[in-house]
Formats: sequence, structure tokens, C-alpha cells
Amino acid sequence: MTFSICVREEYEDDDGDGQLRFGVAVTTRLPGVGTLCPFASEHGAVATQSLVNVELGRKGIEYIDDGLAVDDALRSLLNADEGSAQRQLHGVDAEGTFAFSGEECNDWYGHVEGENYTVAGNLLVGEEVVEAAAEAYESTAGGDAPLAERLIDALEAGHEVGGDKREELPVQSAALLVERTDDEPGDFTDDLRVDATETPVSDLRATYEEAKRGYEIVLEQHEEETDDISEELDGVDVETADGE
Repeated sequence: MTFSICVREEYEDDDGDGQLRFGVAVTTRLPGVGTLCPFASEHGAVATQSLVNVELGRKGIEYIDDGLAVDDALRSLLNADEGSAQRQLHGVDAEGTFAFSGEECNDWYGHVEGENYTVAGNLLVGEEVVEAAAEAYESTAGGDAPLAERLIDALEAGHEVGGDKREELPVQSAALLVERTDDEPGDFTDDLRVDATETPVSDLRATYEEAKRGYEIVLEQHEEETDDISEELDGVDVETADGE
């Protein structure tokens, strides 16, 4: 696998209550990365990569959902994994971060941990890839743009400085996933993937823009229908209980 980012953010919902959102995004020079690497719930986000063990991501999120801290959850899984030296595993929960790069991962490999995020990658052109992704996220953290959009920005930054070094592999992919603690349903931009393309990050951004446009159309139609119903009700004479 190539490189990914996991983040945690605080925000306020429409009622002014404090909430958390978690996001994960990834891109690689192989198809279908969205089915293998990114995992998220309302309690955290995890990315599993290098010589992929999908169960590390699935069980990692399950353990976090059960109340284990991300550090304890992911470390326990690695301790039980005979192939841990070839794994990369990182993630965030409501309070902490965790990042691991096994000593047998393929160069360049490594990771970065920030206060609210982790970035990791392998088979990269160099350390500058994870650094660029981290810097891009830090520069937009707390901004007005949706998290999904800012995750794509981070992938784009890493991709632009070289990304995955395997230029002989034309088929690439990218994905993102966002979850929240509030009860409001997520929109159409929170779970996106591009499974097979030669331009994964730009295609993921195009998919995001189209999903956003579709979501806005649905909201507009809903508002129009609500307005029509309100107008119809305004035109109805309501009799009083005694028939007057």
C-alpha cells in the first residue's frame, strides 16, 4: 500500500453540543484500496497497509468501539500478528493516536503522529510524502471546508511530491471515509472511493465534487417540496371545533 491519513476533529452541532468526527483517506498504486485499508466509526479511524492484514483494521475498529484505547487496541492486535514486521497500522480515537511501521516494510516507509492525526506510508519516493500530507492537513485543520475535502487535499499534497514510487504500475485507487458522533446522517461525500484509474487523487476529488453537487440537488428538492406543502396548508381553511 502507499500512504494514508487518519484524523480526529472536535466541532459543535446545530444545537451547540460538542461532537467528534473521524476521517481516514488513502491512495495507492493498486486497485480497490477502499475495500482493504480504511476503517472508521463514531469512535475512531484506522488504516491498515503495507502487507495488508484487513483484520487489523476491522478488529481495530471493533475494539475501539468496545471502549479500548486506540493504542491498546492496535498494539494488542499487532502483538498477536505473526506478520507484524511487514505491517503498517495507525489510527486515532477520541483521546489518542497510534502509529506503527514494521521493520520489514518496503522503503521508503515511515509515519508521522500529530496531536489529532497520523500519517503513514510505504514504497514511497521518500519521507517528504508523509510530511507533505501532514503539513497540508495541519494547514487546513479547523477550516470551514468539509473534512472529506481536506482529506483529499492531504492526499493531493503527498501525491504531488511523488507519492508511491512504483511508476511501472498504472492502475491506482483512492478512498476516504468520515464518521461522526452526532445523530445527523452523513452526506454523500463521507464514503467515497475510486477503485481503478491512472489518476486516483484527481478522480477522487471529481467524485467528491459530483457527490456534493448531487447532495445539494437533493436538499434543494426537499426544500422546494416543503415549501409547496406549506403553501398548500396556508390555503386551507381550518374549521373550529364547533363548526364555525
